[in-house]
Amino acid sequence: MPELSRTEAVELLTRLVEIPSLSREESEASNFLVGAMRGLGYDRCQVDAAGNAVGEIGAVDAGRTIVLLGHIDTVFGDIPVRVENCPDGPLLFGRGSVDAKGPLATFTAAAARLGSEWARRHDIRLVVVGAVEEEAATSKGARFIRDRFDGSREPIPDYCLIGEPSGTTRITLAYMGRLLMEMKADQPMMHSAGPNPGVAANAVDLWNWVNGYAASFNRERSGTFDQMRPSLREIRSWTDENMRDLAWIRIGIRLPLNFDVDALLANLRQWVCEDRVDPGTPLEPPSAETVDAAPQEFQVGDDELKLKFRLFGYEPAWRSSRNSALVRSFLAAIRKQAAVRPRFVSKSGTSDMNVVGPAWNCPIVAYGPGDSNLDHTPNEHISLDEYWQAVQVLETALRRLGQQS
Repeated sequence: MPELSRTEAVELLTRLVEIPSLSREESEASNFLVGAMRGLGYDRCQVDAAGNAVGEIGAVDAGRTIVLLGHIDTVFGDIPVRVENCPDGPLLFGRGSVDAKGPLATFTAAAARLGSEWARRHDIRLVVVGAVEEEAATSKGARFIRDRFDGSREPIPDYCLIGEPSGTTRITLAYMGRLLMEMKADQPMMHSAGPNPGVAANAVDLWNWVNGYAASFNRERSGTFDQMRPSLREIRSWTDENMRDLAWIRIGIRLPLNFDVDALLANLRQWVCEDRVDPGTPLEPPSAETVDAAPQEFQVGDDELKLKFRLFGYEPAWRSSRNSALVRSFLAAIRKQAAVRPRFVSKSGTSDMNVVGPAWNCPIVAYGPGDSNLDHTPNEHISLDEYWQAVQVLETALRRLGQQS
């Protein structure tokens, strides 16, 4: 089969960006990508039970497995898809062009350029995944792939690449962890001139408590990646038809490596029970293990004041080693294709690396074209020159990896 050209690679990315694929609405994009993979000569292609687009090159029983795990979903935002010619080269605008259809198309194109013959000659299976719900804090697609390659049903991958924008000359080795926390306060309707500060004060108090916990934790920690970093995502209050005042708050917390989530949750329990309301019965807080498995809810109080908590989206921070054949292959490939010194990156966000890294514990990096500062913005766009360079870097890195025993 003829080698995939730049024009064809750009057409693949453009068409993928043109198809809207909000989290939980990815089916059209997944079906398109599976069809494109089939047309590019992939050996096996399917939309799996989770909704992921999955294409494989090489024998099922190959001696080495490399999973290239991108995500196909995007956040909300209608950005007209177009190419603008600029002094530094053409730019493709569109939601998902950077985060993360650019990296996903890079994976798809580079694997196609290697092809089935190369994979079989080097006894390698390439598994390219366009995962669903990465942006929804559920990581449904990555969890499905993680559990598929569990060392029993299928072998744990020898190497893994995560499709996230790093720029073509940078390799991401680490992501911070995350915990999401919601609270709803509920009390009888009352006049604002009364002695009670109002139901919304409970939400403010929770935010102040989380901030205080973070300030105490961060006191001896100066580096961003070493700190607990809370953010106020949303807060609102209203009165319902049953004449009750309600307030709701969502807080996101970025977590450093080896953060003790159980201690945080135990301290939350103590604050709730001792400083806010009498729970009536002893309250056992959720643990990191239960919050990782599924959203956890607990409620305290009575009709005078009820506080309902929901904890979800927990992912531990993860850092990969620099000392691996995968990293060395990328360093050599970047030097060859870009003629610059490669750089390592640690990111304050999360990715599907947080999901599969602890389970597989294999050499893993995140790589892909695009400026991550444009993630989720109204101006999201990617350089097509950079995209094509990333395809060549990845192809070169995989070829070098294939030559190693």
